[in-house]
Amino acid sequence: MSETARDRGEAWLARANLRPTRQRLLLASLLVGDGRDRHVTAEGLHDAARRSGDKVSLATVYNTLRAFTEAGLVQEITVDGTGSYFDTRLDDHPHFYWEEDARLTDAGHEAMKIVNLPDAPAGTEIAKVDVVIRLRAKA
Repeated sequence: MSETARDRGEAWLARANLRPTRQRLLLASLLVGDGRDRHVTAEGLHDAARRSGDKVSLATVYNTLRAFTEAGLVQEITVDGTGSYFDTRLDDHPHFYWEEDARLTDAGHEAMKIVNLPDAPAGTEIAKVDVVIRLRAKA
């Protein structure tokens, strides 16, 4: 891992007051080390860690992503109930889900308008609206 990636990962963890354990620092560096936003699954991040030559268990990746989510460093996006993607971009924005290769990417939001939401049940408020647009090749 490059020094720049490590520094970015360390600063990212410090922003959320998370202790930079070896595993957290490795995964943080993989997520934000190049300064680009990511949409990852736990399995994909585990594979990236393995390819980097570092040893980390899949359970540790899941636990670390949960800690990152709770600390507000990533947001979890559930596409079809069978798995989650973790997004390092935190602002509200829609996503494309590419069905052929189970990939999640950001979608342009400039022209999108969400209007006429249903009223929230008594005692609650709408916290967020997630938009996932599923794509597949034309037949």
